[in-house]
Amino acid sequence: MTLQPALKIKSVYLSHGSPVRRKKETHLLAYRGSVRPYVNFDAKHDAEVLHRAMKGIGTDEDAILMLLTARSNDQRQQIKAAYKKAHGKELVSALKSELGGLFESLIVALMTPSVLYDATKLHKAIKGAGTDDDVLIEILASRTGEQIKDIIKAYKKEFSSKLEKDVCGDTSGHYQKLLVILLQGKREEGVDEGKIEKDAKDLYAAGEGKLGTDEEKFISIIGTRSIEHLRKVFDAYKKLSGSDIEDSIEGETTGNLENLLLAVVKCVKSVPAFFAECLYKSMRRAGTDDSTLMRIMVSRSEVDMLDIRDCFKKKYGASLYTTIQEDTAGDYQKALLYLCGGND
Repeated sequence: MTLQPALKIKSVYLSHGSPVRRKKETHLLAYRGSVRPYVNFDAKHDAEVLHRAMKGIGTDEDAILMLLTARSNDQRQQIKAAYKKAHGKELVSALKSELGGLFESLIVALMTPSVLYDATKLHKAIKGAGTDDDVLIEILASRTGEQIKDIIKAYKKEFSSKLEKDVCGDTSGHYQKLLVILLQGKREEGVDEGKIEKDAKDLYAAGEGKLGTDEEKFISIIGTRSIEHLRKVFDAYKKLSGSDIEDSIEGETTGNLENLLLAVVKCVKSVPAFFAECLYKSMRRAGTDDSTLMRIMVSRSEVDMLDIRDCFKKKYGASLYTTIQEDTAGDYQKALLYLCGGND
């Protein structure tokens, strides 16, 4: 590929902050993703840009990553269809044959419909060697009831198996019970003012207020009450016991049940803060946990990445952008930084 067309591709078609987009953003104040639907979208044109980037000797990785990180997941699916129509082959297969390593994994993740992406990650977590409980906990604690219903459908269609059955086959005890409750996706609605104090007292009596722990009580309240109701219960719990509900969970439970209860409580309080913490842990321990870093950056880029960035900066005093810069390299790093959407 000659230099001139590549420059043209980048400057004209791949802008991440064009005036048109900025103008439109004023109408998207409630939108908290870092990746937005591209304004002047043309699937056929984008398919050709990608084709040219992979044609001949060498691959224009910059053109690929700049285009795909500037399109929404729905637009990427349209590009896939346009590419197949024009060239008679699968775009993802073509990309895989040209790319490698973490960058390839990230691009393939971006090309996967979001619900199928979650379903695939859950399947891998259960069906691989051992169980990747971190993935089960992260996805099932953070998704809404509606999202979980969609994931269950996608899982059945893709893997001809029931997600709940597979989860039950790989887990046990109270941990399994709470996972199954979350898979039902049937939280109560609204706030029951009459139950707030009672729930707080029941949680206290089930943990700090007795010898031993009544795990069933923790599971039934934390797994079934509405998010708004639980926030009030946790406030009431703090007044009652003088400590946060997380402290009680850490003192009264262990292992996967403890991790799942903590994740659910953190997501009740703030989903973006939960993901900010997960991202920090993925990068600030010995070695980088790329699978977690990639999974969160891909799955939250169109949901709440701007809020995650805010929480990250407030909690850790560093921007998510510079933390990613320090922990990653190459085209993989560039793509992640585009998904991050800017430095704070």
